[in-house]
Amino acid sequence: MSKRSEASPIDEYIAGFPEDVRRVLEELRALVRDAVPEAVETISYAIPTFDLNGTHLVHFGGFRKHVGFYPIPSGMEAFANELKPYKKGKGSVQFPLGEPLPADLIRRIVAFRVAEITGGGSGGGAG
Repeated sequence: MSKRSEASPIDEYIAGFPEDVRRVLEELRALVRDAVPEAVETISYAIPTFDLNGTHLVHFGGFRKHVGFYPIPSGMEAFANELKPYKKGKGSVQFPLGEPLPADLIRRIVAFRVAEITGGGSGGGAG
């Protein structure tokens, strides 16, 4: 019987990208993990996902020229003004690979989503 890999599905997902994308995906993953250590890492919709209390908290994904961050439409709406510089969809934002991740903004969006899920208030959206 062969020994199974110790790599998580998210590790395997990230490993499939070139080094520049992997580095940013790992940074994004660490920001979320540090902000919500109790969140569970999984794969949903074929992309890395953090779940909290059985609910999707945020998703993220790698692409050739950007990383996608998916804080659900409510997270996008609450931080619409601060997300203006980035290409967006209803529930997603694209952070270009050539630019630093907006770490503070990501932390605040994650905190907002945690508050939504746990009923802990508004989480400090900047609208």
